[in-house]
Amino acid sequence: MGPVALHRGALLGAGMTFDSLTFALFIVTLWALVGVTRGWRARKLELLAASYLFYAAWNPVFIWLLVVSTVVDWHAARRLAATDNPHGRKAWLLLSVLVNLGLLSWFKYADFFIANFNQLTAWAGLPGFQAPLIDVVLPIGISFYTFQTLSYTFDVYRRRIQPGNDFADYALYVSFFPQLVAGPIVRYEQFAGQLASPRPMTAANLEVGAALMVAGLFLKTVLADSVFAPVVDAGFSAVDGIGTLSAWSSILSFSGQIYCDFAGYSLCAIGAARIFGFVLPKNFHAPYAALGFSDFWRRWHITLSTWIRDYLYITLGGNRHGRARTLGNLVIAMGLGGLWHGAAWTFVLWGLAHGLWLVIEHALRPLAGRSALLAHRAMAPLYMAVTFVVVTLTWVLFRAENLAQAGSFYAALLSVSGSKMSTAAWLALATMAGLLAWHAAIRRVEIELVYDRLAWPLRGIVMGLLLAAVLTSPGESRAFIYFQF
Repeated sequence: MGPVALHRGALLGAGMTFDSLTFALFIVTLWALVGVTRGWRARKLELLAASYLFYAAWNPVFIWLLVVSTVVDWHAARRLAATDNPHGRKAWLLLSVLVNLGLLSWFKYADFFIANFNQLTAWAGLPGFQAPLIDVVLPIGISFYTFQTLSYTFDVYRRRIQPGNDFADYALYVSFFPQLVAGPIVRYEQFAGQLASPRPMTAANLEVGAALMVAGLFLKTVLADSVFAPVVDAGFSAVDGIGTLSAWSSILSFSGQIYCDFAGYSLCAIGAARIFGFVLPKNFHAPYAALGFSDFWRRWHITLSTWIRDYLYITLGGNRHGRARTLGNLVIAMGLGGLWHGAAWTFVLWGLAHGLWLVIEHALRPLAGRSALLAHRAMAPLYMAVTFVVVTLTWVLFRAENLAQAGSFYAALLSVSGSKMSTAAWLALATMAGLLAWHAAIRRVEIELVYDRLAWPLRGIVMGLLLAAVLTSPGESRAFIYFQF
């Protein structure tokens, strides 16, 4: 079990995953209940109660964490808005940061820091200073709702928004079940307006929401779980004896798996919200058709990358203090972004590597100029291919169990050892090629607009085929990868 699967066994409770019958019954029942309820406030309270029930299905013990984050940030934001005293405002902001990051650090990073402390003291010849691991259970979704509530207090502190006047509305913003456990990370300004007036639970919203959920489940259950995951697992479990072709097929398959798994979850979350009339921000848009690494992070996990930009990179100084400081801020922000993904040095190095790619890209940009490599249409396919290959190679750090396994896998990629690829590997590579072609085709297109322009019989055929593939998928049911974060 590598970092990608590190905490799955620690998530207590079966939960309600989007690909489960339990969730299907939950959302149908809730939709019927909300649909017949009169009064917008009553409907919002039903959604709030359902959201807490959804979270409790994973582990009811950790509901108190959600309550603490909600209550602390609600009061801190109101105090921030009510005073002009700079010391008082900083104190309330600090309270929000300490509570939220303190809880996140304890549950997510306590054992990581203890283990590294033990390694350091052992290296220094001080075995008596060894500390026992705490073996803390990771509450599902804590990284996502922590960043969501922090964005609220940061925005109030910066006077970008005014705090809400209704605690129940704010609690629903924090806990709204479609995006609670794995995003998208929603800003208050994106959600508050939708809470102000009744959301339209129309047949059109039901259709679009259901279509998004079916598309997301297809990405998850058919592509990620059935096509890509077996090839990835086989490659990383046999890394010491793997051949070059098998290593490449494995890591290319992981590029497909990680995208289809997380983009599939995001589509399900956006679709579930749309069924109730809410619009959540887009989280992915053809990332493997990116022209460069800045473009990749404008397309991959969009709500996290914009969070890192707005609340970490800019807080560090952004590009306001000279070129060297700008490049340093990029590396620091991406390194911390890597640490956000998991308590392992592989994740940190993954983030730092992406920071390095951004630094190299920024350094080359003035030399290239607008008419050269970065902007020339004839070179776009080459630049797209280079971006994809480097991103894929960097995924090794994300997927590997530890640095030793990552090193062995890189060695296998660069070796010239012979090996036969399985039929499953060839299928995964063919599927990945199709996924790349699809991303290239839609990189400038809003898919929802394309769907809207399709004649309704064609929509039904497409959705029927995708749903049939989901229902007959032979793959093993797996937890969504980003549930651990």
